[in-house]
Amino acid sequence: MKNILRCTCADEWGEYAPLVLRVIVGTVFAVHGADKLFNKGLDGTASFLGSLGFPLPVLFAVLLIAAELVGGIMLVLGLYTHWAAKFALIVALVAFFTVHMTKGFMISNGGYEYIIVLAAASFSLMVTGAGKYSLDHLRTSTQEPITPTA
Repeated sequence: MKNILRCTCADEWGEYAPLVLRVIVGTVFAVHGADKLFNKGLDGTASFLGSLGFPLPVLFAVLLIAAELVGGIMLVLGLYTHWAAKFALIVALVAFFTVHMTKGFMISNGGYEYIIVLAAASFSLMVTGAGKYSLDHLRTSTQEPITPTA
C-alpha cells in the first residue's frame, strides 16, 4: 500500500517544473505586452492607464509594456528570472488592485481569478528561481570561481 500511495513525480519530473511554469507564465506576459505595443499602441495603453488615474500615463505605459514584453521573454528564457518574475508580480498586483479586485472572483465578470494565478506563479518563480533548464543556470554554472591570490 505504501508504494501505491507514494508518488515519484518529483523524483522523475521535478527539474522540469520551473521550466514549464516559466515558459507558460512568460508567454502569457509577453503576449499581453506585445498586444499592448502592437495592437493597442502606446497611446491606447497610456489612455487606459490614464483612465485608471495613473499619473504620467505614457511613462507607466512604457514601463508596463517593457515589464510584460521584455520580462515575459526573459521568463521564457530563464534569464534574470528573479527580476523578471518580480516585475511580473508587481504588474499582476497592480492589475489586481486597479482593475480586477472590485469585480469579484470570476474571470467571466472581469474578476481576479486569473490575475491571482499569475501573481502566485510569478511569486513562486521569484522565490525558487529558474531551475536547471534556464539561461540563469547556464550563466551561473559556467562562471569560474574567484580565488584569492597570495
